[in-house]
Order: sequence, then structure tokens, then C-alpha cells
Amino acid sequence: MIALTADLLFGSRVQGDLAAGGHEVELIGAEAELRARLADRAAPAPAVLVVDLTDDRLDGAAVLESLAGADLLAGIPTLAFYSHVDVAAKERAEAAGFSRIVPRSRMAREGAALVDGLLSA
Repeated sequence: MIALTADLLFGSRVQGDLAAGGHEVELIGAEAELRARLADRAAPAPAVLVVDLTDDRLDGAAVLESLAGADLLAGIPTLAFYSHVDVAAKERAEAAGFSRIVPRSRMAREGAALVDGLLSA
């Protein structure tokens, strides 16, 4: 699994929570790094892509659209989290086509269960 977040503090929390739920997480902090990782056909495809929509340094919806347009996300479920007060970010993520979009607080509480749900769908 890959988590795209420029916020290393919250990214580490997500990584730890998901690891506690039995998931191995690779943290990536920039779109270019993520694009290179997904394009590397020698590396295994991630089971899930988790994207932080709360960080101004990343435009998560645009990243998803770009990666999907380049056919780098075929068959990979996506999970995005946003600030509960940023309705516009949620709406952009819905339009971009994320598999699941949740508030950041829910990601912090239920991250492993959310990922498990995507993997079993």
C-alpha cells in the first residue's frame, strides 16, 4: 500500500495505524515520486493508494486524475481523506473518482478497517 502525504507527522501516524492493522505502508511525499513508483513495472502494484487531501502542497484530486489518465491506477482502489470543514476538497475528490473519501478524523480512527473494506470489495 502507498500513502501520498506531504505531512510527514500525520503520514507517520497513518503508517503506524495501518501497520497495527496488518498493512505495510510506503509513504511518498510528492506526486513525481508517486508517478515514478507506479510506473516502475518491476515494483509490485500497491494494494491501495491512500491520498491526503488536507495538504496544500498536494492537489490530491488532480493527482488521481493524472495518474488514472496515464493508466497507472488500473485495478488499484483509492482512499482519500480530507478536513471535515473543506467541503470543496471532498467534492473535487468525488468528481475525480476516488473509491472512498473520508474525513481525516475518521482516517485516524478507522484507517485499517477502511483499507480492509476496500480490499474486500
